[in-house]
Amino acid sequence: MAEKHKHNRGKEFFGTQQGIALIVLIALYIFFFAMSKPFRTSTTLASIFDSSYYLALLAIGVTFTIAVGAFDMSIGAVMNTSALVGGFIAQKYGLNVGVALLITVIIGTLFGVLNGILITKLKIIPFVTTLATQMLAVGLGSIITKVQTSNYPLRTSPEGWYKSIFKLDSGFPIGIFVIAAIAIIMAIVLKKTKFGRYLLAIGSNTEAARLSGINTQKYIFLAFVLCGFFAGLAGVAYAATYTTILPGEGVGFELDAIASAVIGGSSLAGGKAGIAGTIVGVFIMTILKVGLPFIGLQSHYQTFITGIVLILAVYLDVVRNIREKKQ
Repeated sequence: MAEKHKHNRGKEFFGTQQGIALIVLIALYIFFFAMSKPFRTSTTLASIFDSSYYLALLAIGVTFTIAVGAFDMSIGAVMNTSALVGGFIAQKYGLNVGVALLITVIIGTLFGVLNGILITKLKIIPFVTTLATQMLAVGLGSIITKVQTSNYPLRTSPEGWYKSIFKLDSGFPIGIFVIAAIAIIMAIVLKKTKFGRYLLAIGSNTEAARLSGINTQKYIFLAFVLCGFFAGLAGVAYAATYTTILPGEGVGFELDAIASAVIGGSSLAGGKAGIAGTIVGVFIMTILKVGLPFIGLQSHYQTFITGIVLILAVYLDVVRNIREKKQ
């Protein structure tokens, strides 16, 4: 009886969007593994992990805004500007790299606060608000740095220790354990705490949540602050991965992050969101990014294929919502 119950649970899981996403992830990896011999190297696997760290942090953050039925279009630009300005200030005033990374996180969080205030106090819709702050972030980074790059210390320098947060000197991708730990913590926050349950309740029915005594504006504000905080953390991961930060980069990463969450089963309508599914979505995106050049297709094909995958994911979400309303 217990075995039958486990079997049914397994069938139910692989019938969900998260289960389908996991199957797609495995199939994609097998496809590229079979089609390209160079793809099978440990170097390629390291590249997949390197590309996943900052995207995973962006996607985890945006999952919390998706939970309330909103999304943040500014996070890619905020990630870049946070790392750019953090590195610039540290260079200009001779500060150590630890201070630069702290400034990076603070800037990301402040943009989250700004988004939260504009959305909850001034009642500007999230799409317009975050599109505007995306432009603010890009402009601010260029103004402060005078359109100059920021260079973080190399791994071989005395202050290159920060790179070991995500990759050891031996090349071992320790960052996958860092992301896994963060994902587990945030999954518990989303599913098991009052904060997470309130966000999902607001996303399901904002008015019902308000009438039940939830301070909806407060929790929406906190969701955007948390999203900004994770954009700052993504800036740290971005600096650790690439060392040199260019002004204006980062725009577009928010679409990859949102796509990762939706592919993993989070609903753009709000009320349904999951961190585990989001991480699966992140690896689908990164395997596409890394794998396509190995079969002779460049990055613009990734954008095209991602668009198709996102349409399918949103369609599955629409079908799921229709079915649930009929039940």
